[in-house]
Amino acid sequence: MAMHLGKLSAGSCWLAARGGCGELRSWSLSCAAGRFCRAPGTACPEQSRGLGYGPTAGGGPRLRTGLAAGLAAGLAGLAGLAAAAFGHVERAEMVSKSSGAPSPSPGRPEEEDDELARRCSCFMASPVTDLHELRRRPGDMKTKMELLILETQAQVCQALAQVDGGARFSVDRWERKEGGGGISCVLQDGHVFEKAGVSISVVHGNLSEEAAKQMRSRGKKLKTKDGKLPFSAMGVSSVIHPKNPHAPTIHFNYRYFEVEEADGNKQWWFGGGCDLTPTYLNQEDAVHFHRTLKKACDQHGPDLYPKFKKWCDDYFFIAHRGERRGIGGIFFDDLDSPSKEEVFCFVQSCAQAVIPSYIPLVKKHCDDSFTPREKLWQQLRRGRYVEFNLLYDRGTKFGLFTPGSRIESILMSLPLTARWEYMHSPSENSKEAEILDVLRHPRDWVH
Repeated sequence: MAMHLGKLSAGSCWLAARGGCGELRSWSLSCAAGRFCRAPGTACPEQSRGLGYGPTAGGGPRLRTGLAAGLAAGLAGLAGLAAAAFGHVERAEMVSKSSGAPSPSPGRPEEEDDELARRCSCFMASPVTDLHELRRRPGDMKTKMELLILETQAQVCQALAQVDGGARFSVDRWERKEGGGGISCVLQDGHVFEKAGVSISVVHGNLSEEAAKQMRSRGKKLKTKDGKLPFSAMGVSSVIHPKNPHAPTIHFNYRYFEVEEADGNKQWWFGGGCDLTPTYLNQEDAVHFHRTLKKACDQHGPDLYPKFKKWCDDYFFIAHRGERRGIGGIFFDDLDSPSKEEVFCFVQSCAQAVIPSYIPLVKKHCDDSFTPREKLWQQLRRGRYVEFNLLYDRGTKFGLFTPGSRIESILMSLPLTARWEYMHSPSENSKEAEILDVLRHPRDWVH
């Protein structure tokens, strides 16, 4: 069943908050503008002042932190839960020089209940997990990640609706019979956005053999019991397609994954990223976007942005076209060190960077004039977006291979409209040729 969210303005708006969060209640803008998710009674470790590289047993790069750094990620809807076996299968790691993140402070149960209820009142819908279960395990990473992705979803939807000035978000709460569910918020045919989706999922069950095979192909050693591999996964995923060809498309997702092996051992990791796909190159926009992401990464170490920026350029490569999907951003996967707390805090910083990195660009260009030729080029570039997502994207493939996955949410990233023309080629020295050159030869946008 879908609910509809009316126009969000400077006043308050209404949303459904069920399952212990109360009935229909007012959502003030101060809710969504609040701090990012942190489980009641817990705190992030102190941020690191620097990270460096060191060798790992597997030969890949390893990041080292000074003080207790916060490197984090989360897991995007089912469409981005885990990474499949395509493209670059590099594994990100961090190693802390400290003894680890501080343990959560206890806090009183009444304060935790009040805090949880307050935060739930700001979400687009009540949490997927029962509130009693969330209260029972406030320090568990699954609780903290679910609250983070719900808060991120609410804040991004609120910011988009304000910019659109009249859009209606469809809030679709769904359940997965194998375990868990999600909340998909989708805006279509708005004033500014042709299609904008922000989806969260919190799922659990047993991995399919195909999904486990894809993970093993990335170097993960997973031991099954009677052919079964229990998992828990959660994340937020979003793709936003504006109408104006001068306003860029953005994608972000942050996810968390746990797998329990036959011997009871649990493997966990984070993944995610954020990237920009403009139809036309605007140097100022590109610099702003990348500098905002770099600022978020630099809070946890100076080497993170360069590493994850390159990984992003490599991952979003459309091999059969010889070009990238967009002008990049950051991307990381299989991040499982130095600690859950430190990785989690890194993702919080990344999630907080989404709105300031993107919303100013949409406001800047949403009323720009454009020609039919420019609109045509936007449709052709969206065709490339579709090609990457269906042929190469790990998360899409993982979702399609997962039993009980929700196809509508997995394919939410696809634009409402796209176009393919036979043997289309932009003229030399045109604005279209300019962006193609950037997509074929990634640039350094921050130096």
